[in-house]
Amino acid sequence: YFGTSFLTDSDSFQQVVVKIERPTYNKPFLGGFRNMRTGVEFHNAGSQTRRKERPNKGTQSFCRGTQTVWEKNKLQQTRNTTSTQMTKIGLYVSNMTDKLISPGKYFTAEEYHKRRLEAVIVLQKYFRRWHAINVVQNLREEKKLRLMWEAEEESRKIKDKEEKLRREYERKLNPKTKEDFELLYHDLELWMQEETERINRTLTGAERKAALCALLERETQLIACFERHKLNANEENQHKAVLHLLDKCAQPKRWKAYDGKITEMDTQDTLRARELLEIYRSISTKGIPKDERTDVLLTLRCTVKEYECKLTQEIVELIDREVDLMSREVKECNLEGLRKRICTLFLQYIKIPKVNPKVAELLKVPQDPLKLYKNVYFCHSCENYLPSTEFVIPANSHTIGRCRLCYKLDNEARRRESYLKYRLILENLRNTEADYQDDSKIVFLVQLPDLQYLIENIWNCQSALSAWGELYDLVMVRWDKQREWSPWNTILLTKEEADAHLKLRNLEEAYEAAFIFRIKQKHIRAKHYFAQIPAMSAFLHRSDNQANASSYKTHNSSMKFTEVKEVH
Repeated sequence: YFGTSFLTDSDSFQQVVVKIERPTYNKPFLGGFRNMRTGVEFHNAGSQTRRKERPNKGTQSFCRGTQTVWEKNKLQQTRNTTSTQMTKIGLYVSNMTDKLISPGKYFTAEEYHKRRLEAVIVLQKYFRRWHAINVVQNLREEKKLRLMWEAEEESRKIKDKEEKLRREYERKLNPKTKEDFELLYHDLELWMQEETERINRTLTGAERKAALCALLERETQLIACFERHKLNANEENQHKAVLHLLDKCAQPKRWKAYDGKITEMDTQDTLRARELLEIYRSISTKGIPKDERTDVLLTLRCTVKEYECKLTQEIVELIDREVDLMSREVKECNLEGLRKRICTLFLQYIKIPKVNPKVAELLKVPQDPLKLYKNVYFCHSCENYLPSTEFVIPANSHTIGRCRLCYKLDNEARRRESYLKYRLILENLRNTEADYQDDSKIVFLVQLPDLQYLIENIWNCQSALSAWGELYDLVMVRWDKQREWSPWNTILLTKEEADAHLKLRNLEEAYEAAFIFRIKQKHIRAKHYFAQIPAMSAFLHRSDNQANASSYKTHNSSMKFTEVKEVH
């Protein structure tokens, strides 16, 4: 507060109290000017009065004030006074640099537009020529790339076929699996049929009988050779299976973390299994020096003594016997039987759950004898009681029948068929159906004999489109990919045809009516065959309901589309 006085009308002074409110913020700079002579600066000032409060309406409202600026652009030409000096009396201006301008030919608006049209036509000609050259060049490039791709595909197919034949030849030359021996026996049967036909066609009488006897002798020699290879392969496969079992026991526990990293943890059981695996590998290794062999045997002796049992005593006796024989300089070829016996007994020792707790989870024979009574069936051919996994049960079978070993022995002795091609088709089909992730079940109920019947009797072992008959190149896919695979919703095609078929959206538009009719007939035949199987009847009715529902949806969508077109 401060006081001030001012002059009134009666030539007297009156004192007034003035209240000044100090602002709590710095006033903004609103511009100003400076006196050029004195250099004094003058700032613009502003005052803010208290605004009038709006009446309260009872509701909360939000507002935003905007400040707009009106801008206006206007071009102005400054005044420029010029003058021209001409020749006159008393003044001479030279005309040496002057130019004589004469008016050109006048043309009308029609002529102007005609001239522009002709220029546009010329531009269009050149543009179309350039565009045509580019189109032709692109077509040539596409044709070149297409021919290169076709050549690469052809060469790839030839290489794949050669590689397949080479692998098949290697499998026949060095058979190791049961599929390899199936191929050998199948080729033997084909060779026997050709030779028998040739002998019956060319020879008669005693010469024919002698040739057939020689052929039978040759077949016997080949079968004996196959069996020798089978013994060697079984021994090698058994050793690999034992190492795989022990390695599986020694694997650490793994789990996936939230960040995607794999965490591994070794337990006492895995460490114990790993120790036993290393000892087994050491004692089964051949050709090591005597000092190392002695150290391995001593380590084995200390290991087996940790758990006393009947096997422990036998293993310790055999170890002492081998050490004694090695000290007497006995040849290694005479010790092979003893060493094999030590490996066999130590393997039995490893399979004891008290010695190796991890092996109890992987043994096929349960430790509880009561579990052996479940899912055990009698094979009437070999007269053995075997678990259910050892029996091949087709989908249309009502009894257990023979075991896998009896089927295999009967196939080698009589029919000698090779199921490798059908097995590859079935494995590829199951992997493809698993990728759909739509809970497909029928494909896992179909067994190898069922698929063989489906391919041979219904699809005639050839592609439905190109009639290609090489089974290695054929695959089975869904006919309608919106429904799960079944024998009445499938088609046999080559790999390239299957890829193109699965990309189709509408089968009726892609294929002719006659082709679709032939496929439907094959589906009806497959449905009649598999309808005899009780397990397939429920899936048969479910697939019919799915087909009716899909056709109903298609019909409704087409009707809606027709109504929309009529409204438009």
